Amino acid sequence: VMTGFPCSGKSLRAQQLIDYIKANYPDYVDHIHLISDHNQMVDRNKVYEASNQEKSARGHLKAAVERLISNKEIVILDSLNYIKGFRYELYCISKSAKTTHCVIFCAETKEQVEEWNCKREDSQQYRQDILDALVMRFEPPDPRNRWDSPLFVIQKVDQLPCQTICDALFHRKPPPPNQSTQCQPLSTDNLLYEMEKITMEMITAIFQQQNKHLPGEEIVLLPESKEKISLILSTL
Repeated sequence: VMTGFPCSGKSLRAQQLIDYIKANYPDYVDHIHLISDHNQMVDRNKVYEASNQEKSARGHLKAAVERLISNKEIVILDSLNYIKGFRYELYCISKSAKTTHCVIFCAETKEQVEEWNCKREDSQQYRQDILDALVMRFEPPDPRNRWDSPLFVIQKVDQLPCQTICDALFHRKPPPPNQSTQCQPLSTDNLLYEMEKITMEMITAIFQQQNKHLPGEEIVLLPESKEKISLILSTL
């Protein structure tokens, strides 16, 4: 998970990590996925000026992560990821997938990112009011939080510790998934009982609805169901 102010060098650091993995871990060459505002077609000035649009954009990024993540794939999310609650959601996704994760924080000053923003092409620049607002709202990662750990804090003069990051991803045991996120297998001890119970509930519901409705009417058979059925009168 990349995080940092706008224009703080996140994309550069993400690409450096990708290049290092390809050069030193050839088995992963075809298993690296970069998800970013750019390849998700996010218009940053438009998205970050309205909270509902920003929330929708985060939803698209999160969905892209969920589609790709597994313990055999490397997923790099190159976006602001400035809300700690969103970073927690990403942590839960990796935990549910039984895989490791880490956070890379590009910790640049507001003055530095403003300078780099001005050097971009006009179409790639953040508006000053948008940049100011994002910097003000930024919630920096804290290594004491499990969803922000392990945390790698990088400034412009630093070399990216690629091998240490790879060790954290490849040679660390992932946290155990929560019980609530796991699909519970059907027990062979009570499977027959559960099937019989559900069947009897359905039969009882059919008889009850027959007394309340005329043949051919569309009804919802069970309260927890949204599907409608039609009872047909049959003559023997």
